[in-house]
Amino acid sequence: MAYDLRPAPRTVTDWDDDRRKERLRETRSGGGRTPRRSVVQLGVALLAVVIVCTQYWVYDVAPERARLASTHPQVHHIYDAQDPLDQDTAVVDLVGLGNLDASATAMALPSFTRIGQVWAVQYDNSGLDTAVISRIIAQHALREGVDRIVLAGHSMGGIIALEVAEHIAEDTDLELKAVILDCTPINLHAVRAQSRDAGEDMLRWMGWLPGARESRSLRLLVETVARKDRYLFPSSGHNRFVDLGELTHVVDEVMHKKILSKNTASNGLIESQFRAIVASGAQDDLETLTSGDNSPAFVFLRPTFGDADPVVDVDYSQRALFEHTGGPDGRLLVVRMPGTGHANPGQQPVLYNRAIEDAIDPFLTELELRDGDSAVADAAAGRDRGAP
Repeated sequence: MAYDLRPAPRTVTDWDDDRRKERLRETRSGGGRTPRRSVVQLGVALLAVVIVCTQYWVYDVAPERARLASTHPQVHHIYDAQDPLDQDTAVVDLVGLGNLDASATAMALPSFTRIGQVWAVQYDNSGLDTAVISRIIAQHALREGVDRIVLAGHSMGGIIALEVAEHIAEDTDLELKAVILDCTPINLHAVRAQSRDAGEDMLRWMGWLPGARESRSLRLLVETVARKDRYLFPSSGHNRFVDLGELTHVVDEVMHKKILSKNTASNGLIESQFRAIVASGAQDDLETLTSGDNSPAFVFLRPTFGDADPVVDVDYSQRALFEHTGGPDGRLLVVRMPGTGHANPGQQPVLYNRAIEDAIDPFLTELELRDGDSAVADAAAGRDRGAP
């Protein structure tokens, strides 16, 4: 069956001016008040966003920014040397990503007193500057009568230690005795994929979100989500089960340990620490430190098996270190510690202190004796050459 869809013909008598005006009102821009209402709703939404952003900046970002502006790096004295004759040597401890102050780590390693005094570096919470860190170490050494320095860096702190070592070797009169690297990633390739991706995501957030370097509310959100395996569990289908009790516990833990604590690394410091890994010149630092006649010793601490470190590919780092500092006449000691994970002296102090006593201290003593014998031999050879 066919239908005639053409409009029915209208005669002149069907025309109505009132109907024409009504039709114009219905079809004009803004008819039915829909766009006008949308504009009002959009304005209200924008006002709400402005209010929230103002509160975020005034009460979250600005106070933290003001606090961070007043922070500065420091060196803390932890222990004196076990032997008073070793008071002219200091072991300076530096911690890794997400940490601010190395004091607790240094306190867990009293065996370092067999080498000399023990100091801990507290970073500037607004960011990293290795030249400034090396300068305050040199100033502290001058005050304490210290002539020789051993730098110990845990995880990413090892990258900082290598940069500081280069500054100390080139810009000060201090003798750089050794650099101890604990599960340190020599470059970004040594960081395992999951940790590397998390760090790169953080850099993206920092880049586009205003105030992200200082925001405590964003830190609370990110730290809580990072612990989701403790309160979020799979359920039927694609659903997830949330343990509200554990979620409350996680939020309370993050608030006290990461937000309210004054000893926690800020977002900005964590960003600076990860950028130090991304832009790591550790291999260049190694080349500089090993190119002179007074090359320091290098010690690499790692778990016995590489898979025990979930953050850093320690096998990769060890190979890179060996290329620059190993060999028959090399000055590299690799210490494999059973039962350890990623740079965790605070959790395994017994194993770390045993490694210092049984391996690191004897190695440095042996090198010192060897270097002393070489110096004596060189001096004797010089006298022989100068003899008539």
